[in-house]
Amino acid sequence: MKPLDANQKEELLKIFNHLHENPEISWKEYKTTAYIKEILEEHGCRTKTFDDCPGVVGEIGEGKPVVALRADMDALWQEVDGEFRANHSCGHDSHMTMAIGAMKILNQQEQLPKGTIRFIFQPSEEKGTGALKMIEKGIVDDVDYLYGVHVRPIQETKFGHAASAILHGASQSIRGTIKGEDAHAARPHLGTNSIEVASTLLNELSHIHIDPMIPHSVKMTKLHAGGESHNIIPGQAEFTLDMRSQSNEVMTSLMEHVKAAAESVGNFYKVEIDLVIPSNLAAATMNTEAQELMAEAICKVLGKENHDGALVTTGSEDFHFYPMKRPHLKATMLGLGCDLEPGLHHPHMTFRKEAMFYGMDILSKAVLKTLQKEEMKGNGNGNE
Repeated sequence: MKPLDANQKEELLKIFNHLHENPEISWKEYKTTAYIKEILEEHGCRTKTFDDCPGVVGEIGEGKPVVALRADMDALWQEVDGEFRANHSCGHDSHMTMAIGAMKILNQQEQLPKGTIRFIFQPSEEKGTGALKMIEKGIVDDVDYLYGVHVRPIQETKFGHAASAILHGASQSIRGTIKGEDAHAARPHLGTNSIEVASTLLNELSHIHIDPMIPHSVKMTKLHAGGESHNIIPGQAEFTLDMRSQSNEVMTSLMEHVKAAAESVGNFYKVEIDLVIPSNLAAATMNTEAQELMAEAICKVLGKENHDGALVTTGSEDFHFYPMKRPHLKATMLGLGCDLEPGLHHPHMTFRKEAMFYGMDILSKAVLKTLQKEEMKGNGNGNE
């Protein structure tokens, strides 16, 4: 495979710097979309954009199989040095750059095996809704293999290492409202103290027991009750729950337990407890075939001793909605070691930029190996 030369690497670093210096938050990535679309078209890619949302898809090749690379585009909105602004502190700028780099590598090969290579630049991963939008648009309906990439914090792996799968957990947030009546602080029997209701609910949540072999948790992360007056017992309160699980099945069970606890506590205090689910993210599902192909690419680029296998992490990613909603997809996500510190979502997150070139090489090799494998299957040589 023809590698990137020094001029191409310098150009890709300029692309990264542009993306890093021009971050856009979820569902606002229109300038990013236009910028990437122009790059894709300069390299002869067929492109597709959307009337109702940001995001761009590029393609080279034709026919089956269809192998796709997905990169997320959005930045976080967070306080940086005392100012709230858009900030690429989750590495999405590097993910876009690596997908572009992989496109350049694949596009400059003299001949590629038969098949379509699709580059999906997806909005709104941080909201957990961008992948669902791309699924709604039918972008992966005909895709056979789907690969993603995420830079990993140094606590998980180091520069020069990579994982052939990232086993993110499922996550779900719940907004709750306790609806009771206020009362005078001297006459607590005439109302219901929503703080006591929330305390009882919190106690009930601590007694939820599901399979201890599968990590999971539910905790109250916000509680607001009462106003300026100290002599009013607040009848109403708002709270937020954060739920985590390493499997989708346990998350479903956890949700059922939370609903039952809220209903039980509400009935005991004779108040309404309403639960609203603003967002959720699916846990990763393993696909052995896709992971093996990614592992081969990692070993080819970094050496077998630097392949970490699968990384298990408590974070979440909307990438995993793709195989969940379209079970025919063979999908995995490359976990790239890059000495990322202090951690993802830290306003001053940094990583070793040269790791991106490893990522580009691994992703392009994974795509090429996938096309070659499918071609051999078609020729009756599947048992190599």
